[in-house]
Amino acid sequence: MKRRDFIKGGAAAYLLMQAPHLLAKGSAQAAASNKKVVWVFLRGALDALHTVIPITDPDLPAFRKNLIAPIADTLLPLNRDYSLHPKLSFLHNLYQQQQMSPVVAVASGYRERSHFEAQDQMESGLDTTDHDNGWLARAANAANTSGIAISRSVPIALRGEGKHAETWYPSTFPEADEDLLNRLSDLYQTDAGLNTNLQSLIAQKQNPAMQMQEERRPNFVYLAERCGELLKNDPNTQCAMLELGGWDTHNNQQGRLARLFEQLDLGLQKMHSALGESWQDTLVIINTEFGRTVALNGTQGTDHGTASTMFFAGGALAKFSAKSTVQGKKVLGTWPGLAKQFQFDGRDLMPTSDVRYWIKEALKEHWQIPENKAKNIFPDFV
Repeated sequence: MKRRDFIKGGAAAYLLMQAPHLLAKGSAQAAASNKKVVWVFLRGALDALHTVIPITDPDLPAFRKNLIAPIADTLLPLNRDYSLHPKLSFLHNLYQQQQMSPVVAVASGYRERSHFEAQDQMESGLDTTDHDNGWLARAANAANTSGIAISRSVPIALRGEGKHAETWYPSTFPEADEDLLNRLSDLYQTDAGLNTNLQSLIAQKQNPAMQMQEERRPNFVYLAERCGELLKNDPNTQCAMLELGGWDTHNNQQGRLARLFEQLDLGLQKMHSALGESWQDTLVIINTEFGRTVALNGTQGTDHGTASTMFFAGGALAKFSAKSTVQGKKVLGTWPGLAKQFQFDGRDLMPTSDVRYWIKEALKEHWQIPENKAKNIFPDFV
């Protein structure tokens, strides 16, 4: 290989590690016809009653007056009985387009209150956690596809038999400086493809908004957008997992959840844009490991609970058949009530359905998985 060609090839590889979205642009565009699944795992235990608010429950004011009062006039209505937190405006817009549905009062099979145990069990999807056997890997295997984790290592959910799961996370290599970019511009003058990608990278670096984005530690919004780009342009990868932590709101819940909801909502919006037309064939599943207590504690927060809420979103939801258990623009699940006698252990939102049931039903419809294969996704759940 000629020295000049070697330098060009090596420099191109370096740049593409810096900006994987440029690599994705050169991939096949066939992904728009593939049905994608994205699992967003909210680590820390999401408070259901501050997310999908049961506005007509007569016992809500007694337990949640201090949290509900500041947002009461800006709640986003879903139907007569429920409203969405005002910071979830993009999710609310999706709901209006039949592309989002929450499920109330859901839980996994776990009934203790340890974050680590609950998260591992949720990722495994089994009654007894198997750290090398995850539900998303089993689902991908049933659909004969592969997955990617937006993470530094393969999470439990994507471990197991079947096609190997990949990982992606922003590189820690130093950014290309101006001198290197100028030298590469000279090298790439005779290569239209490389030169086009290089000029795109330079334009992004000169964009103040992009500069600010690249300078800070990658957050959920950034990772969700990259996730959308990777899925859009890779026809061989049809599912992904990413996570957002920080939901363990033992104190000052009002402000903390508002900031987290903004991140989640904007991240989903960025993913939507990055997927482009592929969004119409994408199903997004959002859930947490368990819920929080019905009553507030002494520091205006909530403690570890049981049932929470989950979401289905994506353009694919609007295409689900009329026979599907999961439907867009509906509040799914059964509400147990907040009266003391209806609370789990006299303190938590009572679970009325299992998160595994809803995920399984949604995947059966979306990926057209027959029941004999779908039952292997959550084999312990009947």
